[in-house]
Amino acid sequence: MPPKKKPRVSKASANSGKIVDAKKTSTAGRKRKAAAPDAKTGKVSESAGSPVFTRWLMKSEPESRFEDGVDVKFGIEDLKALPDQTGCWDGVRNYQARNFMRQMKVGQQAFFYHSNCKEPGIAGIMTIVKEAYLDHTQFDKKDVHYDASSKPDNPKWSMVDVQFQRMMKRFVPLWELKEHHLQHRANGGPLKDVALFTRARLSVQPLTPEEFDFILSLEDKEPL
Repeated sequence: MPPKKKPRVSKASANSGKIVDAKKTSTAGRKRKAAAPDAKTGKVSESAGSPVFTRWLMKSEPESRFEDGVDVKFGIEDLKALPDQTGCWDGVRNYQARNFMRQMKVGQQAFFYHSNCKEPGIAGIMTIVKEAYLDHTQFDKKDVHYDASSKPDNPKWSMVDVQFQRMMKRFVPLWELKEHHLQHRANGGPLKDVALFTRARLSVQPLTPEEFDFILSLEDKEPL
C-alpha cells in the first residue's frame, strides 16, 4: 500500500522540460538511441550512456497547495510521520527528472529540498531505499498525476522509495546557496555549475560529490 500522503513535485517542476539526454554521441561519433525502460520495472539499463551520479537533491512542497481538490503538500515532516519514515517519491512528470530517478541506487543520499514555499531551501537528508519502479499514479484516474497517454505495456513514469535520515543541523536557504553559487562562478568553487541554478526547474537533480559535501558543510557554518 502506498502511504496515505505521497511525495509530490512542484507544479512548475512537474510540467517543465523535455528529454535532454534522449540521444548520446559515442566517442566514435555515432549516435545511440536512448534505452527503453523495462515494462515491468520502469528502470533503464546503465548502458544507456548517461552520466552516473550518486548524490541527489529532490524537491517537494511543504505548504498546502491544491490541485483538483487534492492537497499536494509533502514536506520533510510528512516523510518523518510515515511508517518507518519511508515513502514513495511519486508524481514526477518530467522526463529528465524521471531519468535521474532511474539512475538512483539503494543507499545513495539525497537532500530534501523544500520548494514553492515562503522560504525554499534544504531541510534534511534522506536515503534511497528502493530503486526505480512503476509509478502507479500514472494509471489512477483519480490521482492528480494521472497520465492518459501512459500505457501499462509502455509506462512512462517511475518512482523510488526514500527514507528520512536526519534534519540538517540548520536549514540551508536558497538565497544562501545562490550567494555561494555566484561566488563560485566568479572565483571558482564546487557550486559554480550546481544544477539548482543551472537546471533550476528540475524537481530531481544530480549532485557531484564535491557539490554535496560543500552544501553539507554549510550546516556547521554561520550563514553568509
